[in-house]
Parts: sequence; C-alpha cells; structure tokens
Amino acid sequence: MMGEIYIGLMSGTSIDGADGVLIEFEGERMQVLAHAHRVFDPALRTELLALNTPGDDELHRAALAANALARVYAQVVTDLRQRVPGTVRAIAAHGQTVRHRPGQFDGIGYTLQINAPALLAELTGIAVVADLRSRDVAAGGQGAPLVPAFHRACFGRDGEAVAVVNIGGISNLTLLPRDDSPVRGFDCGPGNALMDLWCLRHRGLPYDDLGRWAASGAVRPDLLAAALRDPYFALPPPKSTGRDDFHAAWLDGLLATTPGVDAQDVQATLCELTARVIAQDLTRHLPAASVLLVCGGGALNQELMRRVQAALPQMPVQSSGDRGLPPLQVEAAAFAWLGRAHLHGRTGSLKEVTGAAGPRVLGALYPA
Repeated sequence: MMGEIYIGLMSGTSIDGADGVLIEFEGERMQVLAHAHRVFDPALRTELLALNTPGDDELHRAALAANALARVYAQVVTDLRQRVPGTVRAIAAHGQTVRHRPGQFDGIGYTLQINAPALLAELTGIAVVADLRSRDVAAGGQGAPLVPAFHRACFGRDGEAVAVVNIGGISNLTLLPRDDSPVRGFDCGPGNALMDLWCLRHRGLPYDDLGRWAASGAVRPDLLAAALRDPYFALPPPKSTGRDDFHAAWLDGLLATTPGVDAQDVQATLCELTARVIAQDLTRHLPAASVLLVCGGGALNQELMRRVQAALPQMPVQSSGDRGLPPLQVEAAAFAWLGRAHLHGRTGSLKEVTGAAGPRVLGALYPA
C-alpha cells in the first residue's frame, strides 16, 4: 500500500450499531479496503436512546455509555485490522449524538456526541480524531450535515447535477450543481427514526425489514397532512434536526390529532412522510438533478425506495452502490475523510451548507 490508511467510525441516529471502514487515500483517490459492523447490545441501545431525553443522573450514565461505545468502536477497529493489516494513521470517530441544539439558547447553542476518544486511543493504540461538529457550531453553524464536502469529492461529476440523500434516523440531502455554484445540503427531516420507533413499539422489532410492514398498510392522507404541517419542513436551509425534534412524544402528539389509525397504516404514512419531504426539498432546491443517489440504512428499505421514486417520477433514484460506494459505508467513509482533512490541516465544512461564518478545520486529536 502506497497511500495513507484511515479508519472511519459512525453510529448514527438510527442507534442500531457502529459501522467502520478502512480506507486508503492516495491524493484525491480513495478506496474502501474493508467494512465492518457491530450491533449494539440491547442495554447500550436502550441507554443511548434514553439519553436523548432528560433523565436522572445523566452525567454519570452518559460517561458510562461513552466508555461502552468506545469499546464497541474498538471491536470494529479490531475487525477491520484483522482483515487488512497495515499501519493506520488515525481513526475518525463521530460518537453518538444525543442532543443537537445549534443556534439556540445563547445564539450559539451546542451539539453533543457521547464518545470516549481517549479511551479508544488507549484500546487501539491509534490516534483518534473526534468532536467533529462543535467547531462549526462555535462558528455559528448548524454543525450538520458534515457529509456534503465528502459527497462532492466522492460523487460529484463535472457537468452533472447530482443529489445525494443519506437516510439514517434523520434524512439529509446534498445538492451538487452541474456548474460552479456552491454545494448545498441540509437535514430534510425524519428518515428511519419514526418508522423504527413505531415498529419496535408494535412488533417488537428494531426496524421494518425491507419496508414490508409499511407496504402492507395504506397512507392516511389526514395523518400525512398533519405531519407535514410541522414548522421544520417550511424552514429554509441551512437547517438541521434530530431526535430532539422528531421523537416518540412528537409522534404521539401527531396521532392524538387523528385517532383510530391502524398500526400498519401509521407505518405506511411515516414511510410516505420520509419520501415526501425528500422529494419536496429536492424539487424545491435542485430540480435539475439528473439522479438521486441514496445511502444509509434507508437505501435497504425497498418500500421507502419505491415511494421516493414514485414522488420523483422524472428522476432516477439509485443506490450509492451504483456509483461505487455501498450505502452502509458512505457515512463512515465521510468521517474517515474528515479525519484525514483534520490531520492535513484542511477545512472539512462548507459554510453554504451549515451557515457558519466560514469553513473550519474540524475535530480534536487524541494522539496514540
């Protein structure tokens, strides 16, 4: 191997587990050499979900959860290094977002990811780049999404307008114009989070496999219309959201306005909501896109993909794998790219995306 090797680790708002990729970079070329995934055990997943809302003894619980998360991350790193031996320059570890309130309270707000990067450096013997969002927030930005700069490097093509949507717990959209116009990106709204919540509540399953349960139901127009009235969907970008906005209480409040909806019809409607807001935002902000590339766990939900395509009948909707990077590897690869940018002193954010005062070098380094 002639290039630099980095590991990117990502655990997103779906809170299902940790993905890791081992990537070789040679100049601007990048190649994923290995991918690994570790599922969170039920106790850790439950605690990470609980820490998204106020509760007792949060500081102590968050510290223990961070240590447990670092151990899962270390297992993923071990899995990757067993498959591809060699020197890893650094690990970029995103952590688990539990609160995201940029621009609120004091005009700056905060974003909070549970993580224990010092412990991860101890467990792996590799330098760790972490805390990748807070510098952008300190500069007045949303701190999210951070993947558009990577999407440009990975999926951008001269003379072609491309849209990329990552559907994790939350869906975020990247708009890559065909000319020299700025790249844009923002969070659309709920991705899998509400569907997963509803599936767990009614079927005891962490997610709706392939969207089969959603496909068995019918969309309730009154419920969908009530959901689309949420003020977030009308906000102009830059904007970002998370489980702070779209959570169990939000869904229960929505259902209280339209009682008596069958469980499978709620699931179908939530699936349509995710598809509809993606399509609306894309049509509003980059109608000339020649293709929509889908990554994240939502790309594996066949019913969701069908609904996104139905909402965009004139535009091909494809998996990111069709452009060389499988859906479950994209976000981890993006954070490996951001970790490399940190070590090279390069900016990783786009002010047009996050609304920050300017681009910033993101992250903090924990040496090996």
